Amino acid sequence: MSPTSHPAHDAEELCPAGRQLYEQALRKGWIHIEDAASAPCLVDRGLLHPSVEDPSRLAPVAPVVALHELLRASEERIASEWRRKERLADTFAPLMQIDSGRPLTADTPAHRMHSGSAQINAAISRVMAAADQEVLSVQPSTHKSEVHEASQAFSLDRDQALLDRGGRIRTLYQHTQRHVPFVIARYEKLEGNVEARTLDEVTDRLLVVDRSVAFIPVSNTPSVALEVRHPALIAFFVTTFERLWRLATPMYPDTVRQPSLNGVTPRQRAIAALLVEGHTDAVIADRLGMNVRTARVHIAKLAATLGSDSRAQLGYLIGQSGILDQEG
Repeated sequence: MSPTSHPAHDAEELCPAGRQLYEQALRKGWIHIEDAASAPCLVDRGLLHPSVEDPSRLAPVAPVVALHELLRASEERIASEWRRKERLADTFAPLMQIDSGRPLTADTPAHRMHSGSAQINAAISRVMAAADQEVLSVQPSTHKSEVHEASQAFSLDRDQALLDRGGRIRTLYQHTQRHVPFVIARYEKLEGNVEARTLDEVTDRLLVVDRSVAFIPVSNTPSVALEVRHPALIAFFVTTFERLWRLATPMYPDTVRQPSLNGVTPRQRAIAALLVEGHTDAVIADRLGMNVRTARVHIAKLAATLGSDSRAQLGYLIGQSGILDQEG
């Protein structure tokens, strides 16, 4: 057995080769250096040392002496860990006093729950401050522009800081956000490698930072977010984002106009697909990020384009028109 193939083991253990050689050295009083090559642990643990009489030989250390030295080293490690424990306790004691009024959550190293916009924003800012690569973001419409505006203003500085460090930001929106003034204005304020694209439908809100930390909503509750660090989940989020990104229409910095085919707009085709699935106006509006009134206006225009007089007839005419088979 060569030294490179010697199995690693703890100091309190002796490998079979090492035990056999150590017993041989104790009985004989020495062994050749070449013989000890198969068990380098004996020299490393101080069980063998060079012989004074013959440099080509190794002499054994008495077991009682070797045991004492190993126990002393072990005691020093234990004492060092206790001192470390005391330092950690002293460091976190005042912090625990500050945090004593906050309810405890069932956190694990792989995930952490954050409740309330202040706590969520603080967690995101903490992670973003250490980021230097890329942020992937999905931002569905909430129909509440004032919430969007406040959130956008809060995140603008930390996004710009990432861009200044050479990072990249890519965001997916719904098509309804393509012409929202404060969304467009936000991108005009940012400087750096930032892109945005849109889809008819997107996933729930998602933020992935440096492909190592993600934030997702909990049960569609905007006031509760889950911080995720599990590699398998992060990989799933990134794969989902990348697939949606390839399907999305560029919005910024390059804007691609969505084409109308045979008088039917891309928005109307998206509505038509949901209509034939039997969804109500409210569900269609929610899925496409618009209010119900706007959805009904688009449905009326679609019906007029196809010459429909009723909801039932509209579904039939959508199927007959072939508009869902067209590539937009």
